[in-house]
Amino acid sequence: MKDIAAEMYAMLNETKIAFTVPIFGGIPIPSSVAVTWGIMAVIVLFCIIFVRGFKLMPGRMQTAIEMFVGWIYDFFTGILGEKGRKYIPYLGTVLIYIGCANIVGLFGLIPPTKDLNVTAGLAIMSIVLVEAAGIRSKGTRGWLRSFKKPMAVMVPFNILEIVIKPLSLCMRLFGNVLGAFVIMELIKAVVPAIVPLPFSFYFDIFDGLLQAYVFVFLTSLYISEAMDED
Repeated sequence: MKDIAAEMYAMLNETKIAFTVPIFGGIPIPSSVAVTWGIMAVIVLFCIIFVRGFKLMPGRMQTAIEMFVGWIYDFFTGILGEKGRKYIPYLGTVLIYIGCANIVGLFGLIPPTKDLNVTAGLAIMSIVLVEAAGIRSKGTRGWLRSFKKPMAVMVPFNILEIVIKPLSLCMRLFGNVLGAFVIMELIKAVVPAIVPLPFSFYFDIFDGLLQAYVFVFLTSLYISEAMDED
């Protein structure tokens, strides 16, 4: 048991370097960044392959893709309304990326979202978009006045929310992915034969896709709240 604990501690604290770029004395590229680049390349490649052959009379693959994209737009339009449709491409892209990043463990890769820097970066981008949506919808003065709602005494707490929201998004995604990773590694260490398979389907697929859904769902709620002029 001590050996397992020591191995888990080493895995959680190890910063794996995928490779080093030989410029400026060597720039180390973490594995989370390398895997993210790989995910981006695969997504772009799939988009090129499956989209370039679209026809007026769709086949099965085109129908499935159109249904998926239609679901994304319908889902977020239901939260953001028509005036928030401009933010759907970002939310859809983040949904696909986090979903893919969370299930790469099935292929023996370490999920990039296990890296706190990755989840923090996603959370910061989302909150910047949230505040930008508020400024765009209300104007700079209206956005500043919104910090006084529902009363002036709430200004410090409303300002604090700008920090709390990305922290919540970041730690929720990071904590769930890290927790699933730790549980799967423990199961593999104790019963490495058949038992980890059904757990892998739950933690790597169901829970991974669920966390992607929760992240973009909360982000869309924050955007809707920021655009609310009441």
